[in-house]
Amino acid sequence: MGRVLGFLGTIITMAIGMYIYSLQIKTLTPGAGSGNSAEVATIAGVKNDLIGIANAERGYQASEGKYASIDELISGHYLSVKSERPPYIYDVETTSSSFRATATRTTKGAPAQLWITETMQVQASD
Repeated sequence: MGRVLGFLGTIITMAIGMYIYSLQIKTLTPGAGSGNSAEVATIAGVKNDLIGIANAERGYQASEGKYASIDELISGHYLSVKSERPPYIYDVETTSSSFRATATRTTKGAPAQLWITETMQVQASD
């Protein structure tokens, strides 16, 4: 009986995880009807870059005791990402206790901005 309940618990946990994952994917896909696979690939790359920047910020903060600009992360070898992925450019805003890494689109299209904070949640604007 215990094994059956353990198995059911695992299945339910996996289902909840897949549901949350699907909600995050929906928020980062391009506008309805675009269907452009290059656009989807670019957004996925930008999302991965932002996660990489956030991880670099965490590492820098752990070793230096503060958050850093994107130039400091690159020069300190905490980050190997360039400061742009056309048509997006990256910027990092820091305070003593937080950071916000933003990818801003330089051309028309959606999403206009993607960002991540110390919460490690990528968010998008329209």
